[in-house]
Amino acid sequence: GGAIVANDMHLGLSTPNIWYRASMVWRDTRPRRLTGVTLPGVPSLVAGSNGDLAWAFTNSVGDWSDLVIVEPDPADPNRYRTPSGMLLVATVRETIEVKGGASVPVEIRETIWGPIVDHDSSGRERAVAWVPLRDGGMNGALAGIETVETLEQLFDVAARAGIPAQNMVAAQRDGRIGWSIAGRIPRRVGHDGRLPTSWADGTRGWDGWVTPAEYPHLIDPPDGRIVTANNRLVDGAALEILGDGGYDPGARARQFKDDLQRIAQASVRDMMTVHLDDRAIFMSRWRDLMLQTLSAADREDSEARRELRRAVRETWTGRASVDSAAYRIVREFRTQVGELAFAPLIERIRQVDTEYSPLAARGAEGALWALVSERPLHLLDPKFKTWTDLLLAAADRTAQDAQKAGGIATYVWGRANTVHIRHPLSVAVPLLGPFLDMPAEELPGDSHMPRVQGPTFGASERFAVSPGREQDGYFHMPTGQSGHPLSPHYRDANAAWVTGAATPFLPGSAVHTLTLRPAGAPQSTEAAKSK
Repeated sequence: GGAIVANDMHLGLSTPNIWYRASMVWRDTRPRRLTGVTLPGVPSLVAGSNGDLAWAFTNSVGDWSDLVIVEPDPADPNRYRTPSGMLLVATVRETIEVKGGASVPVEIRETIWGPIVDHDSSGRERAVAWVPLRDGGMNGALAGIETVETLEQLFDVAARAGIPAQNMVAAQRDGRIGWSIAGRIPRRVGHDGRLPTSWADGTRGWDGWVTPAEYPHLIDPPDGRIVTANNRLVDGAALEILGDGGYDPGARARQFKDDLQRIAQASVRDMMTVHLDDRAIFMSRWRDLMLQTLSAADREDSEARRELRRAVRETWTGRASVDSAAYRIVREFRTQVGELAFAPLIERIRQVDTEYSPLAARGAEGALWALVSERPLHLLDPKFKTWTDLLLAAADRTAQDAQKAGGIATYVWGRANTVHIRHPLSVAVPLLGPFLDMPAEELPGDSHMPRVQGPTFGASERFAVSPGREQDGYFHMPTGQSGHPLSPHYRDANAAWVTGAATPFLPGSAVHTLTLRPAGAPQSTEAAKSK
């Protein structure tokens, strides 16, 4: 039996796309073929298959940086305390040239731990210690995965790779599967990194890198399935190594897992159904809460509330579909409940950051659901007599939002989830939009489901492949392969990505050939015929 890797890396969407499809063929001790995606200008594959192994990435959401409180010399603010004694803050001055305007001077102050980036509420300066700023934190070691043949070899190379730390999922040709972290992990000493702290006396800090043998990993789980969707995969000692950078609450990962569990004998093509799953399981309990709030007999009724109730009860499809008003209503209701419920708790934060959004925190759902379920009066905003009053106010706000958008009949999810894939130049010069941008598309999907989709964010590619059976795999990505607007390949891949059509993972027969040869080398007859 074989194994399958399915992947869709969620990134900001723009044209040209961030990825470049590639299939590299060469021979060393044996014929080699490497197929997948790379980054333009990067001399190695990022995700794909080498015939023996297929691998892919998701954001690990571990904790790969720390804030270090800088202890200044009382007699000289340009000196600071370190384990080696007082040192001078290094100052780097740069100038940013601005076309048509005055140049902007920039001063960067650096410590042995990293640059000073801000100060805390007490006025203490803080430096950031970040993996890529350390020796070995960035390197080209990931290219070593191109010829590996086993999971163990793969994860050893990945642990030494200087890349932003990622979840790496992989499948071996013989059917084995595994997960680990790709990228360097700092070895913390004397602290867990959760809060800013001083490293001045040497009892706290980073002491090199965690060794590959210490990396958390999962190989061949009993159920034969591994899911990473920015969720937490480990606890205990392994979690202490990785830290917590704000893991996804897990609803999307659970939906992925349930989808896979329902497939007894999985094929590569089955993965497309999983990729495009837009069922609104995460929002279903919020729908129930909204209906319960609007349906109680002792509630003051209004035409707006009755209209909301009818739409949510009668038009709910259970999906984040483009024609669903009920999904958009329930989603907006949750947002409004969050704003009202968290308001008294984040008042001091808003005094510092007026744009702070409590629901932007990935752990917000647990706290919010606990509030509306347990309804503690001591945490209720004094503006409301009861939690029910707060929920009704959230429903009224939702109705007002719908009316501003033209009424509930046109308050469908597709209107809010219209995808705009734009070229950087058209952002600056909108008149270029029709020439440079992809067509605007109303698309299904949202953040807490397998089909992650927002107006400017979503699957930057989708593929599924079984190593050794690449001819059965599929791949698609938004926009096209070319970055030239006049090329026929500038936007020819976009339609398949929009509709979820499976296009081949492997390239077809060559249509155009470009031959590169050293300067001064004689032109061969074969090269002369190429085009």
